[in-house]
Amino acid sequence: MTQRTLGEWLAYLEQLHPAAIDMGLDRAREVTIRMGLQKPAPRVVTVTGTNGKGSTCAFIASLLRAQGLKVGVYSSPHLLRYNERVQIDGVEVSDQQLCEAFEALNAGRGETSLTYFEMGTLAAFWLFERAQLDVAVLEVGLGGRLDAVNLVDADLALVTSIGVDHVEYLGNTRESVAYEKAGIFRQGKPALCGDLDPPQPLLDKAKALGCPLFIRGRDFSVTLSQAVWHWQGRDAKKQTLELRDVPLLDLPMENAALALQAYALMSLPWQPERIVEALLATQVTGRLDRRHVNWRGKTLNLLLDVGHNGHAANYLLKRLQQRPLAGKRLAVFGLLADKDLDAVVEQLAGVVEHWAVAPLNTGRTRPALELQAALQGLGASVTPYDSVDAALEAQCDRATPQDEILLFGSFYCVAQALEWLERHAKEEAVNGIAR
Repeated sequence: MTQRTLGEWLAYLEQLHPAAIDMGLDRAREVTIRMGLQKPAPRVVTVTGTNGKGSTCAFIASLLRAQGLKVGVYSSPHLLRYNERVQIDGVEVSDQQLCEAFEALNAGRGETSLTYFEMGTLAAFWLFERAQLDVAVLEVGLGGRLDAVNLVDADLALVTSIGVDHVEYLGNTRESVAYEKAGIFRQGKPALCGDLDPPQPLLDKAKALGCPLFIRGRDFSVTLSQAVWHWQGRDAKKQTLELRDVPLLDLPMENAALALQAYALMSLPWQPERIVEALLATQVTGRLDRRHVNWRGKTLNLLLDVGHNGHAANYLLKRLQQRPLAGKRLAVFGLLADKDLDAVVEQLAGVVEHWAVAPLNTGRTRPALELQAALQGLGASVTPYDSVDAALEAQCDRATPQDEILLFGSFYCVAQALEWLERHAKEEAVNGIAR
């Protein structure tokens, strides 16, 4: 039989199950037990939350790897390559590794039908088990209680934030969302929450399971002081730990604080200099991601962010307000149809001088004219374009080196921009050689 390429496997997985999202654990649990995939590493950290999951996972992995531990990270979605979803010791797994995992899973599942996400999650477990990890860091895809990641019992369960999103699956209140996310808690195991005001269902779940619960603002804290920030928390023995005068990060300090509290509970060496180095070295593509591009004789500033709901947009606004610009801010914006458009744009309309809006290359996109209408209703200056590429190029034409182009709204939007940046960099290199 001819072996499938990674692209062929992914196309196969997309049509394997009747529904793209099919909440529930019974089918995947059956396969997990049959294949012995219940514990992909001796220690497992599971992370859920409305926003901030990716950067929290990245901070935790950096802190653990700085101690010489072998760490696997499973996250989703990806921006450019599926391989981004599975990393071992900071390196994306290869096409060949993923193909081997999918082949093993496809054989092991028998007649059981699994979704694209479930197959990908179990493939990550399969790869992690064979990598002989010290720690697996698992990012929940949707919710928590019924997400395939929750097939594995977490030694540490983290909830980054709680906002209303994915209402068709998680409900339309913070309470219903909190209930779903608290589903990753395990009997007697530490549970951490980065939300300053966690809804009652999360507190009730932790109490019912006897989970030691650590809440930001109560058990650990982060305080900003001009160009530095400070952290205070507790270790597993409830002794106070501190980290002071840490330089500001591009990624959210709140998520770094949550990761630090998780690290503090793992009984690992507390070495401030090494810890700070690990935090400063942490990067996540597409999240408060600062780039520069040479465009027709100008060096321009770009800020890419995958914030696509009101909660994320509010956080992005606060970060923008912390960094005043010498020039103006221009936006490139695209959003999926199932996201709350008004909640996103009303946060940022006042800090953007001109918007370039565009549809995304998916059937789930909002049309550019809908984006334009919502922004014009807020008094914003906006121009619609046929594609993210065209919108970005138009803003590059408008921008000066003192300006900032904010590109945000959807993973699809940021992914298209990253592809454009890669193509443009290659063209620049070819033209440089030609000259």
